[in-house]
Amino acid sequence: MTAPTERLVFDSSAELVSTAASRFIAAVTAAQEARGIATIALTGGSNGIALLRELARDSGDISWNRIELYWGDERFLPAADPERNALQAEEALFDHIQIDPARIHEIPASDGDFGDDIDAATTEYARLVGHDTIFDIHLLGMGGEGHINSLFPHTDATAEESRSVVAVTDSPKPPPRRISLTFPVINSSREVWFLVSGAEKAEAVAAAASGASRHDWPCAGAHGTENTVWFLDRAAAAQLPN
Repeated sequence: MTAPTERLVFDSSAELVSTAASRFIAAVTAAQEARGIATIALTGGSNGIALLRELARDSGDISWNRIELYWGDERFLPAADPERNALQAEEALFDHIQIDPARIHEIPASDGDFGDDIDAATTEYARLVGHDTIFDIHLLGMGGEGHINSLFPHTDATAEESRSVVAVTDSPKPPPRRISLTFPVINSSREVWFLVSGAEKAEAVAAAASGASRHDWPCAGAHGTENTVWFLDRAAAAQLPN
């Protein structure tokens, strides 16, 4: 049986983020009650980081030391580069909560233990993710061409069917070098949540809703095993059928 897909449309990105934060708290606490630990793949981007800021203000009943945090993708840049998702998340959330740093599983930086060797860094992140990790929530942003994580249309990374983590060395969106989780991991997640706003995303949203090929529109290929939720502002939802 196919898992359900929800499409929730909001008047503003602020309302989108606020609702996503409330549902995040509920989903994480439910996962902690059911399995002891909640396992989450975070995303960057304006809405992904805004969600973390919202959680810094009010994280409800989440026990931050019963959560494992990963990233769906990361720019392969020095650790202090402001474009790194991990640094943005630290400033938005981690600096404001009590969490064991060992529960934050960052994708290696280009000046970390593996230096500028992106293949070694990718292998290390695959080791951190492991073979048996199932995300309770995999958060996703989306580009106007439908990319999710660092999976872009008509690329080897998007076509990957077995490896959990890949190095991307020719991203069409700068910077060119990135490390990304792949569809086998995304689609094994219990819930996949999209946080999408802006008129430039409307065509991709509509393509995903119509069942387009993931090779043309990567966003169309991402689904949770239990639920898929699209949090959309009205501009991003503008081309959805009534």
